[in-house]
Amino acid sequence: EESLFGKALPILSAAGDQQSALVGQACLEPGTAKITYGTGAFLVANCGTIRPQSANRLLGTVGYEVAGRGAMALEGSIFNAGTIVQWLRDDLRLIEDAAESADVAAALSGNDGVYIVPAFTGLGAPHWAADARGTISGITRATKAEHLVRAGLESVAYQTRDLLDAFEADGVAIKELRVDGGMVANDWLMQFTADICERPILRPDYREMTALGAAALAAMQLGWLAADAWASRTVPGTRFEPKMEKTASARLRRGWATALRKTLA
Repeated sequence: EESLFGKALPILSAAGDQQSALVGQACLEPGTAKITYGTGAFLVANCGTIRPQSANRLLGTVGYEVAGRGAMALEGSIFNAGTIVQWLRDDLRLIEDAAESADVAAALSGNDGVYIVPAFTGLGAPHWAADARGTISGITRATKAEHLVRAGLESVAYQTRDLLDAFEADGVAIKELRVDGGMVANDWLMQFTADICERPILRPDYREMTALGAAALAAMQLGWLAADAWASRTVPGTRFEPKMEKTASARLRRGWATALRKTLA
């Protein structure tokens, strides 16, 4: 609008929130993927130029498009992620702030069989059970408030693994997961997620990926930035490698699967 800025400014990029974050995380090659942990969580994977037809209740969508290249994508949504920490803090008053949850979880040697399935508003992908409601299972007289805090955080990792398994069943093998959003500041959760998902987790230092993706798309449109250069650049950040024994990770996931079945029943 010339009257506002003194000259007409072209609109060079237009993208949805998650698609823009996909570009911001430089997921421009098939099999690259990002997940944004906000109140909910959204996992989006580049699946190349073929239109995806999910057999595992994921959503096919456009990934991105610039001159000369583009990609389709698969998306899976988790309804409750950051809302779990809000619930633990504001409603149960088990922690005073979100950052405290990491120390509480780390102080325990394990979850002692306690699981929370946070279906506050139903379950998203790959279950799509809108009528499901949350459950807490495995509690005993030895269960403490700290177990509930840890179980709440753990549930984010289990839900992420459920999505990754669905993506893999659809033929989109994700070797590493790029993360952004408010919850990724929690080092304990990022390491636990890497352990449960049995994949490296990459957390960039700069995390405003939606804004970054929109800017990158505009720069590509202008010819200031090559897509290949964007995809191959070095991104400062932290890499969380899986450290947990596979048998221990599998045992925890079996406990989650049992809790999930009870919730869906």
